Amino acid sequence: MFGNSSEPVILARDVTAIIVPAGEAVTLREGTSGFITQALGGSFTVYVEGNLFRIAGTDADALGKEPVPPPAVPPNATDKDIEDVIWQQLRTCYDPEIPINIVDLGLIYRCEVVPGPDGQRAVNVDMTLTAPGCGMGDILVRDVEEKIAVIPTIRDVRVDLVFDPPWNHTMMSDEARLQTGMM
Repeated sequence: MFGNSSEPVILARDVTAIIVPAGEAVTLREGTSGFITQALGGSFTVYVEGNLFRIAGTDADALGKEPVPPPAVPPNATDKDIEDVIWQQLRTCYDPEIPINIVDLGLIYRCEVVPGPDGQRAVNVDMTLTAPGCGMGDILVRDVEEKIAVIPTIRDVRVDLVFDPPWNHTMMSDEARLQTGMM
């Protein structure tokens, strides 16, 4: 199941993890051993005792890894600069079971930057899921919110799950379809 892509790990401290695909939060205890099966976008999927868990990049130290620093923006960044950084951040969000970012999966339907009078910005995102009943939906929404919220000048992030139009594989980038064999 894991081949050469898995890396053994022993947790250096207690850490909150999300069960994949149920989406429930649990605490994995210090000293627990397992395997990192996916390390994409600053988040980790870890196999422990027959289950998969998602561990946020901010908790990378529990896995003996360096946390990912927040993105930098140019001084006096324009709304376009901020939008570009947002799209870069969205490309660091991955479904824990599919090693393709949510942008290339075609899950982002809208990303709107709303400038405020104080130089701060609000961001509104409409996104969908590959399946409406996906247990990881709330986790992916939270990941999107957190990855955007750390961008300097962002004061508010709103992510709405929408299911119209329903997602299908034709919304994926050509590269993602090639990677999954859905050409």
